[in-house]
This record gives sequence, structure tokens and C-alpha cells, in this order.
Amino acid sequence: MFAGLTGPDGVDAAKAIGAAIAIGIGGLGPGIGIGLAVKGAMEAIGRNPEAAGEVRSTMIVGAALAEAVAIYAFVIAIIIAFVL
Repeated sequence: MFAGLTGPDGVDAAKAIGAAIAIGIGGLGPGIGIGLAVKGAMEAIGRNPEAAGEVRSTMIVGAALAEAVAIYAFVIAIIIAFVL
């Protein structure tokens, strides 16, 4: 299956596959996490509308922390693709 991927071409192919896997898996977790956080925040605001400001600010901080993981995955993918 990989008989034709030897030498520099094989290394480039492995880099592309590694970068794709890094950003794919690295973006999956934060996407699910942010979706669940927003779902929980909307349910909380629906139950207690007076706490909307506090719930919203806490959700935004949590979403930013989850998004940081996706940014780290993107940086790793860029390093794999262009530096290694």
C-alpha cells in the first residue's frame, strides 16, 4: 500500500497525514466542549433569567479556555507541516 512512498516523498506524505490528524483530533474535543457549554448556559439562563450576565461571562471564559486547546493543535499541525 505504501510501497511508492519512500524517501522525501514518503516523509512529505507522513507530514501531511500527521498535520491533518493533529488538527482534526485537536479540533474535535474543543468543538464538542464548547457546544456542551453553550447548551448548559442556555438551559441555565432559561431556568433563571436573572443570572444571565453571570452565566454568560462564565461560559465565555470556559469557551475561551476550550478554544485554547484547538489553537495548540493548530500550532502543532503547522510545526509538523512546515518545520519538521
